Amino acid sequence: MSKSTTVCVDASIILRYVLQPENEFIQSLWQSWIADEVSLVAPSLLFYEVTNALYQQQRNKVLSAEAIWETLELSLDLPITLVNEKNLHLKAREIAMRFNLPATYDAHYLALAEWMEVDLWTADMRLVNALKPFKVKWVNGIG
Repeated sequence: MSKSTTVCVDASIILRYVLQPENEFIQSLWQSWIADEVSLVAPSLLFYEVTNALYQQQRNKVLSAEAIWETLELSLDLPITLVNEKNLHLKAREIAMRFNLPATYDAHYLALAEWMEVDLWTADMRLVNALKPFKVKWVNGIG
């Protein structure tokens, strides 16, 4: 896919952005999206995944309940358009099978990006590595 005024972001990007304010790369990337007026989209499952990941951080005593609450509120206020298109579920299943993914969660992000013909950004290097043999050029990973 090409440079676009819209990008699809997954939960790992959101978590990296809100939990790692010292991470210059993700902060710079986010600021460039804002400066370039890039629209951010994600499938409707985005905040289910963000909430669960933050809960796990609290449950494993990595972050306090207060820090998790603040981070979740910050996440929910980000300018991301959630897409709840019923055909994405069908496409996600198809994509999960095509790329032999272990589950369809990641495939929903892939399905949305493919359907909208935009790039997907992820910090999930496991996903990026799983897609390498397929030469999926519209998935961008940040390590």
